[in-house]
Amino acid sequence: MNREKIEQLVEEAISENPSLFLVGLKISTDNSIEVLVDGDEGLPLDEIIRISRHVEHNLDREAEDFSLNVSSPGVGNPLMLPRQFKKNIGRTLKISCEDGSEIEGKLDLADEEGILMKWSAREPKPTGKGKHTVEKEQRINYNDIKKAIVKITF
Repeated sequence: MNREKIEQLVEEAISENPSLFLVGLKISTDNSIEVLVDGDEGLPLDEIIRISRHVEHNLDREAEDFSLNVSSPGVGNPLMLPRQFKKNIGRTLKISCEDGSEIEGKLDLADEEGILMKWSAREPKPTGKGKHTVEKEQRINYNDIKKAIVKITF
């Protein structure tokens, strides 16, 4: 399978809706094609069908047999692109950083360079015994993020 051709077909299909963007494309050795697409306002089923049909109708099954799966990244899938972070502002994320640290808190801001996380932590009081709650925030560059997952709370 020609990866560039498939990527071009996906880009053609998603260009019809400016709120959509390609998250990932995998082609296995047995020609299983997996396309992950997301949208700023989510990914409706009719868009998945439209993208899938566009790709499938422009590939020749007679020349090469393949399977095609077009979907949105699942809830457990890590956020990978700045656009995914932007659409999840206000949600709780669990961030694993390249330095080994972990942060769980609210995504407060996302721009082209990185994100701003805010959370509450219990720390010892400066004087006396006991602990008090402290509001914290940290700016994290995208290249310092090893893995970022949206936490679902019920």
